[in-house]
Amino acid sequence: MREQPEQQAPPVQRLRIRYAKRGRLRFTSHRDFSRAFERAIFRARVPMAYSSGFNPHPRISYAGASPTGAASEAEYLEIALAEVTDPADVARALDESLPDGLDVLEVVVSAGGSLADRLEASQWEITLNGVDPDALAAGVEQLLATEEVVVERMTKKGLRTFDARASIAQLEARSSGESAADDESCAILRVVLRHGTPSVRPDDVLAALREISGVSTSSAALAQRLAQGPLDSRTGTVGDPLAPDRDAAG
Repeated sequence: MREQPEQQAPPVQRLRIRYAKRGRLRFTSHRDFSRAFERAIFRARVPMAYSSGFNPHPRISYAGASPTGAASEAEYLEIALAEVTDPADVARALDESLPDGLDVLEVVVSAGGSLADRLEASQWEITLNGVDPDALAAGVEQLLATEEVVVERMTKKGLRTFDARASIAQLEARSSGESAADDESCAILRVVLRHGTPSVRPDDVLAALREISGVSTSSAALAQRLAQGPLDSRTGTVGDPLAPDRDAAG
């Protein structure tokens, strides 16, 4: 009979991590990031807990990863540890071990519950070059006044058709003067998207705008996730999934 693998001890601590994807590292795919993060864990000597089985692997849970090409200030994951550690020490060691542009912003102890369940929505900022802010604002009004806007997206499973409007909790257009953008010809979209299946992305919102209003959004667009977390359905705002009260509620 085949020898049974050694059973690993259960984790003694779980840490939740918020990190950013900035600059050129926004083009890092989820698979590329996971490889880079596992290498950083090894270099930082983080005392990881491992799964049992013939091929043990570090216990890492990824949640709500942004699409490739999008910058983000609000990416999250959870790690399980074999020793109790100081979250500040882990944050410092991991940040030093990751490449510039993949930056650890916060590490907290998890008090239980599901991290993924706390990620109910995302707030995005989309910068559009060469788009008239007034025309974009008019398109936003049309989109918000419409109950359903069907868009198409090519996925690994083929062409999918879905309603992009249902996921929009909040949407507004701004001129570049109201944002940190330097290009005066820019228009800015701020959108809060509910998470669901399929997940509606910033490019789906742009497709919905083109479909409903004819506003050209084909120029280069830069999407950045500003926040990800629990959704306040009354205000359309996104909260902090690492806040102590959220952990206590879990």
